[in-house]
Amino acid sequence: MTGSNTIDLNPEMLAAAAESKAWPFEEAKKIIARYKDADFPETVLFETGYGPSGLPHIGTFGEVARTTMVRHAFRVLTEDKVKTKLLCFSDDMDGMRKIPDNVPD
Repeated sequence: MTGSNTIDLNPEMLAAAAESKAWPFEEAKKIIARYKDADFPETVLFETGYGPSGLPHIGTFGEVARTTMVRHAFRVLTEDKVKTKLLCFSDDMDGMRKIPDNVPD
């Protein structure tokens, strides 16, 4: 299933985004500020990750959701003129706290 990658760039949305104090927009503004004296790279990379120990839970989802929200805010604030990429990884070097119940001996 492929979702739409289009974002709403109508003037009202852009004005609301520019004024927004919501944390994804605040974080996106910090990223934009880093490049105020230079051009953006060809692609801005957003990264997220999680440890593989244990079963997936709401925190695992939250890691990806938060990064996706900041990426979306960045795309809106830059009017989608800067390419972005989301890299999600499972950190297999993360120390395993315990063997998950669903992993056989």
